[in-house]
Amino acid sequence: MTDIKTVGVVGFGLMGSGIAQVCAEAGHNVIVREVNDAALTKGLGSIEKFLSKGVEKGKMTAEKKAEIMGRLKGTTKLEDLAPCDVVIEAVVENIALKHETFRALDKVCGKDAVFASNTSSLSITEMAACSGRPDRFVGLHFFNPVPLMKLVEVVRGPMTSPDVFEAMCAFGTGIGKTVVRATDKPGFIVNRLLVPYMVDAIRALEQGVGSVPDIDEAMKLGCGYPMGPFTLLDFVGIETTYYIANIMFDEFKEARYAPPTLLKRMVQAGMYGKKSGKGFYDYSTNPPTPTKGLV
Repeated sequence: MTDIKTVGVVGFGLMGSGIAQVCAEAGHNVIVREVNDAALTKGLGSIEKFLSKGVEKGKMTAEKKAEIMGRLKGTTKLEDLAPCDVVIEAVVENIALKHETFRALDKVCGKDAVFASNTSSLSITEMAACSGRPDRFVGLHFFNPVPLMKLVEVVRGPMTSPDVFEAMCAFGTGIGKTVVRATDKPGFIVNRLLVPYMVDAIRALEQGVGSVPDIDEAMKLGCGYPMGPFTLLDFVGIETTYYIANIMFDEFKEARYAPPTLLKRMVQAGMYGKKSGKGFYDYSTNPPTPTKGLV
C-alpha cells in the first residue's frame, strides 16, 4: 500500500470525533462526514474543547492546536470522501445502516482505498462481503475515550488481504495506538473476555453475593482493576453491554453470554448509566450513590 495521507471518518459522534482527532494529531488530513451541519459543529467543538484543555495544561502550544484543527474538514456529502486512502466508519451499531454506508462509499472512493469499521460487536466478514472490496476491509475497534485510550483492535476477516491487514496495523501504530491483532470472532478480544465478566457481576448482584459498591470495591482492590464492574458498566453504557451480550449469545448459545434479567429491565427503564444520569449508580449526587431498588 502507498502511504496513507488522507483519512475519512463517517460519523462524528463520541467515537468518530475521537478517531478524527487522533488521526489529525498524527499528521493525516481528515475528512469527516455527518448527516447535518449541527452534528459537524458539535463534533468539531468537542475536539476543539479537548485540545484547548491541552493548551491550558501546557501539553501543547496554541499553534499546534491550530495546526491539528486545520487538518480537519467536515462535510455532509459522502462523495467528498473520494480522495481518502482509508475510510473509517463510526456510525451507530446498526448492520443495515453500515451495509448502506459501505455500498455508497464503494461507488465514490478509489479502488485502492481501504474500508474499516469501528464496530465493537458486528461481523467484519458480513460488512466486507457487501462493501465491494472484501480484500480491502478490516475492523478498527477503538476504545472510549479514543484520544486517551491506547488500544486499537485491528480485526481481519477471512477475505482480508494480508498486505492490507499489515498496513492497517502499521496505521494503528502510526496514530499512536498499541495494536492487538484479532480475527473476526464475536466480541474480538476485549469484549469476548469483558462481557462475561460484567454480566457475571450482575448475576452476583441478583443472587445477593454483595452490594454494588462492595462488588466494585472487591474487584478494584482484590484484582487491581482501575474500576469495578458496575462503574465500568455505567461508563460503557448499560444498553451497549446489553446489545453486545445479545449478539454474542446469539452466536455462541452459551449461558455465560446471556444478558441477565436485571440488565434487560434497566435498558427497558432507560437506565443507561452515566449518559442517562442513572444506572447502577445515581449521578444526580456528587459523588454518585448506588441506585436504590435494583434488586
